[in-house]
Amino acid sequence: MNDDIVKVRSLNKQYRVRGANGLSRDIVQAVSDVNLDIRRGETLGLVGESGCGKTTLSRMIVRLLAPTDGTIEFDGRDVSSLRGSRLKQFRRRAQIVFQDPYASLDPRTTVGDSMEEGLVHHGIGDRLERRRRVAEMLDMVGLQAAHADRYPHEFSGGQRQRIGIGRALILKPDLLVADEPVSALDVSVQAQILNLLKDLQQELNLTVLFVAHNLAVVENVSDRVAVMYLGRVVEIASRAEIFDNPQHPYTETLLRAVPTAHPRGRRMQRLSLGEVPSPLYPPAGCTFHPRCPIARSGLCDHSPPQLMPVPVGEPDHQASCYLRAGDLAEPRSSSVQTEQMIEPKGES
Repeated sequence: MNDDIVKVRSLNKQYRVRGANGLSRDIVQAVSDVNLDIRRGETLGLVGESGCGKTTLSRMIVRLLAPTDGTIEFDGRDVSSLRGSRLKQFRRRAQIVFQDPYASLDPRTTVGDSMEEGLVHHGIGDRLERRRRVAEMLDMVGLQAAHADRYPHEFSGGQRQRIGIGRALILKPDLLVADEPVSALDVSVQAQILNLLKDLQQELNLTVLFVAHNLAVVENVSDRVAVMYLGRVVEIASRAEIFDNPQHPYTETLLRAVPTAHPRGRRMQRLSLGEVPSPLYPPAGCTFHPRCPIARSGLCDHSPPQLMPVPVGEPDHQASCYLRAGDLAEPRSSSVQTEQMIEPKGES
C-alpha cells in the first residue's frame, strides 16, 4: 500500500506582472520545481519567510490554484488538470482552513448556513440531516448547536477559526490544509486551536499540511517539516532532525533568528549577508547563495541544487545544498568557521 497520500512533482507556478508602462511584462516564479510527498496520517509543517511561496503551494495542492506545470497526485491519481465534476469530487476529499478567520466567513450568512453550504453543494443529505451534521460539528469544535443561528460578527477570532475548521471538516476530507490558522489569533487562543487540530486529526484520521512561519508552532504540531525559500523546498526531514540537526544554511538562519525567553540564554546569532532577492529576478544557481555564509563561487551560483540525502542524520533527511548533501558534502565543522557570527550587544 502506498503511504503517500500526496505526491508533488516538478511543480511550478508563474504570474505575469505588467510593468509601469502597462506594456512590458515580467514573470514572477512563485513556486519553482517543487517535489514533495505528504504521508498518510501525518502532519507536515511547511515553513519559510513571508513571500516564499508557502500559501501558493498549499493552494495548488487543494486545486484552488492551477499549476503552471508539474503534477499533483492525490491518492495515486493525477489531480493537477482536473475540471468540472471530477474536480468537485476531489475537493470533497481535500479542504482548507484559511489564515484570516474574519475574512473567510460571509458576514451576511449565519454560521449554520455557511457550514451547511458544502453539504448542499455536494448533494449530501436533506435539510434535517444537514442541520444535524452542523450541530455535531459545532459540538466537535467546541461550540454549541445554538450558535448555528448566529452571524460571524457575534464571535471572537478564536471562535471564528473554530467555525472555519468545522466548515472544512464537515465533508469528512482525507487531507486538511491549514494555512497559518493561528497567526491572526491572540497567543492565549493559539494553543487552544492547535490542541483542537491535533485532537481532530486523531479522531478523524486526517492528514494535515500545516503552513506557518512561526517555528515554535511548527515544532509543536508537526511530524515532518519542509522548509521553503524563494519558491523552492530547500530542506525536508523529521521535526527532530530539522530542529536538532539542520543541514541547509537557510534553515540554520531561521532557527538562529528565533528569540529566547531569557536574555542571558540567547545564542549567538548567525547573520545571512544581504537582503532577500526579488522573485522577479532570482539569483542563478542556489537562490540562497548571495546571502549564504558558506557559498562557493563557481559552484553554488552555477545551477540550482536538487534535494539530496544528507550524509549525517536520518535516511530521509534531504537538503538542496551542494556543500551539505550529495557527493560534494563536507562536514559541518569545517564550514562553521566561515560563518559570520555576532553576539548580541550588551551581553557577556
